[in-house]
Amino acid sequence: MEENVYPKRQSNGTTRSIYINRNLWSGILFGIGLVAFIDETVFHQLLHWHHFYDKSTKAIGLVSDGFFHAFSWFATVGGLFMVADFRRRNAWLPMRWVGGVLLGAGGFQFYDGTIQHKLMRLHQIRYNVQILPYDMVWHITSIIMIIIGIVLVIRSAKKIRQMGAAS
Repeated sequence: MEENVYPKRQSNGTTRSIYINRNLWSGILFGIGLVAFIDETVFHQLLHWHHFYDKSTKAIGLVSDGFFHAFSWFATVGGLFMVADFRRRNAWLPMRWVGGVLLGAGGFQFYDGTIQHKLMRLHQIRYNVQILPYDMVWHITSIIMIIIGIVLVIRSAKKIRQMGAAS
């Protein structure tokens, strides 16, 4: 992926660092929304394995899913609005953004699997089965996304430094 140049109306290094950081945060926001949307769609709606909140009635579980779905779409759309702004300003850094997406997705999935599943016990991935294989896949997938995200963010930072030194 080729990194774009910074905003055409750039006046100093502060402007540059603002857009570099915002690209990362936009990706993180989009990644959180994307993985939350996939979780809610696949595990909650299609497979019926659990609801966002399983400690009450099915009706409460469905309401909690609705709030979770709204959260995921607000995060996803918010991240994409930021990308549209970056593209308009010629400040979109695709590799950094994709790294942020993977960090957000992996971080949210790891949070969900550790805090919401194990610590708070809001729900499990699945019930009435041997849960260890499901937990392992959940956590390994999240860690892989986080590692790849970190690698992409580091690579993009190196490219950004090289581009700054060349100009």
